[in-house]
Amino acid sequence: MSNHYDAFEFSPVPPPGPDAVPPEPFRGIYGMPAFLTIPTGDLAASVDFWTRGLGFFELFSIPGELVHLRRWAFQDVLLVSGSPAEQTPAMSVSFACVLNQLDALADACRALRPTSVDGPVDTPWTTRDVAVITPENVRVVLTAAKPFDPDSEEARNLAAMGITPPGVGGDNEVHA
Repeated sequence: MSNHYDAFEFSPVPPPGPDAVPPEPFRGIYGMPAFLTIPTGDLAASVDFWTRGLGFFELFSIPGELVHLRRWAFQDVLLVSGSPAEQTPAMSVSFACVLNQLDALADACRALRPTSVDGPVDTPWTTRDVAVITPENVRVVLTAAKPFDPDSEEARNLAAMGITPPGVGGDNEVHA
């Protein structure tokens, strides 16, 4: 018996073949299972390259600070203002967790590399994050969503951008 199964049913990637058609860009809101965070010294030039060159679109932005780009579902990139040369490491990858996993994961990493862990830290975008620097000098952020307060400042900010947060009602689509 095999532990493998056909996962194309929830993947945006079509089954391979000569007639494979790419999916439409996905504009819905979901908990991102993984994403890259990339610092850039020229946010506008980076957005232009990622959108016109790589086929991503701007899901939302915080002017001058951050642009959330997406292509297909589960292909998310956060471009953040800052010089890559000033960042060590220059890029990070984030993996979704749940709140009750973070402390055990942070403790396990600290046991292996005592100075490798920063956090947990609560963010303004309603997550709790633990950042870990791996032996390869990769910044891995373990991120867990916190319960969302529909009356919070974050909810008002999202509503001002035309985004209805998951679990608050609406269709979870970005309306621009």
